[in-house]
Amino acid sequence: MTDIDDIAARLRRLEDEHDIAQLIASYGLAVDAANADGAAALWSEDGSYDVEDWNMQSQADVHAMVSSTFHRDLVSKGCCHFIGPSVVTVGGDEAVAISESLVLVRDGAGYRVWRATANHFELRRIDGRWRISRRTSRVLDGQPGAHALLRSGLAGAVAPALGEAAT
Repeated sequence: MTDIDDIAARLRRLEDEHDIAQLIASYGLAVDAANADGAAALWSEDGSYDVEDWNMQSQADVHAMVSSTFHRDLVSKGCCHFIGPSVVTVGGDEAVAISESLVLVRDGAGYRVWRATANHFELRRIDGRWRISRRTSRVLDGQPGAHALLRSGLAGAVAPALGEAAT
């Protein structure tokens, strides 16, 4: 590999990491704006989103969640889905990212933390753009499932199966 090839590969990796970080950050903004189309477009058509007892299995399911009465009520009362910085590991046209997030809800004159969550993303490059193929989220409540997601994401590995998350 020449110096130019090495620089080009490093630049490509940095661009991929940036694009993925932007995509992940866009989720909170889209859901807080009740933009179901924008939020759903972050996923691949068959992408999944597993958040505790709710398993969405497609872009359409993500769209339905953002369009739901529960979510619209949350937005109308005032909320903020803040997703912290992501650690991204890119391998060709697939990637893994890990982040933590807070959902703040309006409470009187201020806000309170409603949820603190570990988020594990698996992504694929589809038609030249990164899309979420699988997102797994677990509340950071001391249970081992959230910790397992963080460990696997930091290692650049796929999310552990539910039974494995408890080990």
